[in-house]
Amino acid sequence: MAAAAAAAPFSLREVLDAFRRCVTEQREVLLEPYLSGWRGLIRFLQSLGAVFSFISKDAVAKVALLEGHQQQHGFVSLQSLVQHELAAGPAALRARSDSGCRTVLRLHRALRWLQLFLEGLRSGEPRTSVLCTDAYNASLAQHHPWVVRKAATVAFCALPSRDAFLEIMNVGSQEEAVAMLGEAIPYIGDVYSITQELFTQHKLLDLP
Repeated sequence: MAAAAAAAPFSLREVLDAFRRCVTEQREVLLEPYLSGWRGLIRFLQSLGAVFSFISKDAVAKVALLEGHQQQHGFVSLQSLVQHELAAGPAALRARSDSGCRTVLRLHRALRWLQLFLEGLRSGEPRTSVLCTDAYNASLAQHHPWVVRKAATVAFCALPSRDAFLEIMNVGSQEEAVAMLGEAIPYIGDVYSITQELFTQHKLLDLP
């Protein structure tokens, strides 16, 4: 499902709507809109070509894996998934390379990078290579080996201009794209913060 959805054109509006629906009044993160938001972000990454393939391919696999967990167990929220897997015990959770918690953690790290990068695009800095590198170094880089970090930094030098990025958003003029980024980023940030707090609480941030 994730791969098929990723073939559709990217729209920032869809990502905004998905992440806006993510958080309940009880501060739970609903999985269905979370996965929908990620499918939109994957379309964004794929629209940029091979530069982000090392992230987009992994995200496609992780979203598909999470969809499988959701369908198999009927999880409604991220919190219910975590509680279910914690019930088996820490050792059992750490032994599973395909656990839902581990999968969410990988997406969580990538979401932080995307959040920072989108904030940079909104800021007006024209050098997208600098924006992307700074965002990467502040998030994903610490979880990647040196070879991947080096390749990513080189690849970022070939990024399109800020104007091209804003056009990819598919929401109208550059001003409209910047305005919608201003709406979307706080919702993405809210989902990130709740997930960070949840994983910190249960000591899940260092899952192998």
